[in-house]
Amino acid sequence: MSRQPTDLDALWQSAPPASRAFDPRDFEHLPACVQRYLGHAIAPGTLLASAVRLRMHGQIRLGKWRHFRAEQVIVASGAMIWRARVRTPGLSIRGFDRYVNGKGAMQWRIFGILPFIRVAGRNVTRSAAGRFAAESVWLPSMLCEPGVAWTANETGVAHAHLTVGCEPVDVALALDDGCLQFVALSRWGNPDGGAFRAVDFGAMVEQETTFGGYTIPARLRVGWYFGTDRFESDGEFFRVTIDDARYR
Repeated sequence: MSRQPTDLDALWQSAPPASRAFDPRDFEHLPACVQRYLGHAIAPGTLLASAVRLRMHGQIRLGKWRHFRAEQVIVASGAMIWRARVRTPGLSIRGFDRYVNGKGAMQWRIFGILPFIRVAGRNVTRSAAGRFAAESVWLPSMLCEPGVAWTANETGVAHAHLTVGCEPVDVALALDDGCLQFVALSRWGNPDGGAFRAVDFGAMVEQETTFGGYTIPARLRVGWYFGTDRFESDGEFFRVTIDDARYR
């Protein structure tokens, strides 16, 4: 595999143009709720994109809730870069989170100059792989790939089983007649500052919007300890609204 660019704009340009159209008949072997989800998320005849470029805004909890604006590129072959600016009183914090070439990294600077956070390594990579898998709901064509195995239960929860780098990930999608209600997984992390471990993680979908034939979650609440009381008290750390999505 060729190496992927570590710059957001270059990563977007590196994604190959889509060439195959979505045909619901190609997925009739999948569980019924998965078929409804894919048919809801991707309009028939829409090209199965290799990447998405998102513009977003929202709030992130850094001690207190802070406003941010960001761009993100997700590439189906296994890469993601999230580039953001966070506003705090008297300060501007800029930087990125990424998962590229099988490695995760975070780098943030005050005023874009003074180092604030710079981390990498095995634990960051494992956590970033989980994030990449969860954010496949913004690139539903990725969930149409033959490397994704699907199972479902009678409650309408479907599980997408995929491998990101060397990390096997089980992403649970709660579905209501094809509409995504929440996405959840066991993600590697240390939200309390202790040892890294598998922690319940997820996002509640509050609104969806259609961009270029793709209907995706457009307003979400995201955090750790998902599915427990701790999500509301100290797990939620990210509230996001998608302003635009372009597919390639």
